[in-house]
Amino acid sequence: MKTQKTVPMESFLGAIHDIRQQGFATEAIHAYLQQTLIEPASLQRYVFFRTDRYTRNLVFKNEAFELLVICWNLGQQAPVHGHEGERCWSRVEQGSLLFCNYREISESPLVVQQISDPCRGERGHLDGPADIHSVANPVSEPAVSLHLYSQPYDRCDIYDLDKNEKRRIRLGYHSIDGKVVEDFN
Repeated sequence: MKTQKTVPMESFLGAIHDIRQQGFATEAIHAYLQQTLIEPASLQRYVFFRTDRYTRNLVFKNEAFELLVICWNLGQQAPVHGHEGERCWSRVEQGSLLFCNYREISESPLVVQQISDPCRGERGHLDGPADIHSVANPVSEPAVSLHLYSQPYDRCDIYDLDKNEKRRIRLGYHSIDGKVVEDFN
């Protein structure tokens, strides 16, 4: 892995805005996310853990992109889910997470195929841009990840692979700009 520089959240957001002004190219976003980490102290404002579920904490949102900090307690996981056809990058900021990517082969009957082996990511690991994936914290310490979505959306599909079912859910936030709001699905 290349050496990564560490910047405050404000500088990170400024750079994402600059990349957006230059066309929001996948390669530019990917390169920046691989090269840059958030200073842990400036990340703390957005870090909230719960024992019963992971938390989605909104850092910034406009019509072009959305930046979330997601906090995962021990054993917590997101179901297999889609991103509305938008680009999504997930990066581990603290702890370790397990990522697995999928592809929907058929909608009727529903067939979803795993297209990658589960990949364990430590701090700095970048997953994406993902279309359909799952994220889990199977280890014995809390984890924090940063998620960048190229176009915000408020609903997504989740997949129950055991039942071969897909359903649509509304998304919400545990916190917005560092303040708990509890608007969570």
